[in-house]
Amino acid sequence: MSDKSVKTMIGRVVSDKMEKTIRVAVVSKKKHPRYKKYIPTKTVYFAHDEKSEAKEGDEVKIRFTRPQSKNKRWKLESVLKVAD
Repeated sequence: MSDKSVKTMIGRVVSDKMEKTIRVAVVSKKKHPRYKKYIPTKTVYFAHDEKSEAKEGDEVKIRFTRPQSKNKRWKLESVLKVAD
């Protein structure tokens, strides 16, 4: 399996209150069908964080993986930027 086939996203941790789970908000832009204007949209994903290394406010990279639980389909790949 090559790196190009693995789906990855970059987002910000909005919650780290669960054990081994973080919530990551990914902001993307979607074009409005009628007005042709780009609107920012936010999607929140549950990601598996085995070592609990990501904290709230950190910028992280997550990748798609097999289902870990009912809601978790993503896994923490790396912490890109630590929050102040």
